[in-house]
Amino acid sequence: MPLSRILALGCIILITVSCTMHRVEIQQGNVITPEMIAQLKPGMSRQQVQFVMGTAPIMDPFHPDRWDYVYILTKGKEKVDHRHVTVYFSGDLLDHVKDEQDVATE
Repeated sequence: MPLSRILALGCIILITVSCTMHRVEIQQGNVITPEMIAQLKPGMSRQQVQFVMGTAPIMDPFHPDRWDYVYILTKGKEKVDHRHVTVYFSGDLLDHVKDEQDVATE
């Protein structure tokens, strides 16, 4: 077998193996940290909440007193971290916060 064929075969095998081992990390939504949640206190204005959490990606026009923040982190096909925080307002002031977190271990 000529050397060029062996090198070509080796390159094809190396490329195939390296492509299958790489896992892409994908982050979607607003990054939500425990420190951010700890800063949220009842009575805060909408502007103060937005300063702490960022602009809510989900503002339902049918529920104007509710903002939803979602964060999802995946590696390859596996969901590593999922967090959903719902902020409820009474008028223009923060009423309460609902925090749902689902962390998978690898």
